[in-house]
Amino acid sequence: AKLALEPGMRVLDIGCGWGGLALYLHAKTGAEVLGVTLSEEQIKVARARAEAAGVADKVKFELIDYRHVTPENSGGRFDRIVSVGMFEHVGPPNYRTFFRQCYDLMTPQGVMLLHTIGRMGPPGVTDKWTVKYIFPGGYNPALSEIVAASEGVRMLLTDVEVLRLHYAHTLQHWYDRTVAARDAIVALYDERFFRMWEFYLAGALCAFKHGGLVNFQLQYARDRHALPITRDYMAAREVQLRG
Repeated sequence: AKLALEPGMRVLDIGCGWGGLALYLHAKTGAEVLGVTLSEEQIKVARARAEAAGVADKVKFELIDYRHVTPENSGGRFDRIVSVGMFEHVGPPNYRTFFRQCYDLMTPQGVMLLHTIGRMGPPGVTDKWTVKYIFPGGYNPALSEIVAASEGVRMLLTDVEVLRLHYAHTLQHWYDRTVAARDAIVALYDERFFRMWEFYLAGALCAFKHGGLVNFQLQYARDRHALPITRDYMAAREVQLRG
């Protein structure tokens, strides 16, 4: 809803994962989507899903670093850019590069939505256990770090929302399903892997439910006139998307 998508628009999905969001956006709005990722496994699955849905000509996936995407090699600039769960892997020294790249890839009326895990309070560090076992090089930014990095890039910060408990519910489902599938996971990997993953999910759940982690959603636009003046359109569009 925050992307204010219309049929015929072109969307860049930075860090597209297994292709779910790109396929959803096309199915709901008719937009053409290019998803980019650095994972060969994700590319295989995402492309197979697009083929199975019969939309491989409208929803495409490429194995490429977002920093190497250009209007020339991607068919032009994008009306919308979305990035979900990728910014945690960018790293503070590269934040300004990220925003400059997004600015350069958007049309003059372009809009971007950034969704990332973040920390309440000032900048910090990632704990050693998570760095070693879960997210090597990962970092959950403070809101101040994101905003500071985007300043001076000529993009307007048009909306900010803090999702306080949403991810806790997601993690609870993941934890419950992991525990229920214990035997299958141990058979596929081993007992040590299962304990490690169970511990991670339990810790993350506590951090999002009682600790200092949240999700941030930041909406940016290149032009102050690109979006309606109030947030009413978001709720109205959300109803349409759910219908």
